[in-house]
Amino acid sequence: MPGTGRRDSELSMPDRGPFPLIVLDSPPPSYSSAIAEKRITNHNSSQKPMKEETGRCCFYRSTSKEAMAWSESVDALLASKVGLAAFRAFLKSEFSEENLEFWLACEDYKKTRSSTKIISKAKKIYSEFIQNDAPKEINIDFNTRDAISKNMSHPTLASFDEAQKTILRLMAKDSFPRFLRSDAYKELRDKQQNGNQKKWLF
Repeated sequence: MPGTGRRDSELSMPDRGPFPLIVLDSPPPSYSSAIAEKRITNHNSSQKPMKEETGRCCFYRSTSKEAMAWSESVDALLASKVGLAAFRAFLKSEFSEENLEFWLACEDYKKTRSSTKIISKAKKIYSEFIQNDAPKEINIDFNTRDAISKNMSHPTLASFDEAQKTILRLMAKDSFPRFLRSDAYKELRDKQQNGNQKKWLF
């Protein structure tokens, strides 16, 4: 405007004086760098836990809780090497390990891929656990036992499924609760709780 001495690049605001209009063709280098750095930080934070100044992770675990998780159910027990070994020793002390041995034999049988081995393993399981007067005869109903017997000429990986489910239910209702009440379990539980303290992960 004439006589004001203002440049065209300046703007007038009522009662506030001139404010220079600054046009940026591109964001400052620090801006784009900050965005990139933030993206990298966010990406890394999803993969690695935050670190404290001491260098130790801010997350820790109670290994005793994890080690004793199998005591919550017979399925968790059988999935644990520690729990399975303790349970097996307990059953042997009671001379009642046939149910667990049958269950383990079925687990191994279902992993078999050779047709020849399927037949030989099926016959071994049948003669050891299923047939009448078997050395480790398990307690299953007549229909389940009869169905397995008729299937022995052409066994499949599912031949013992029903019997295995029955034995798992029996263990869950009988031997598993007895194991949890046993001195063997209590001793193991105490050792786990005393030997596994909270540890920092690095």
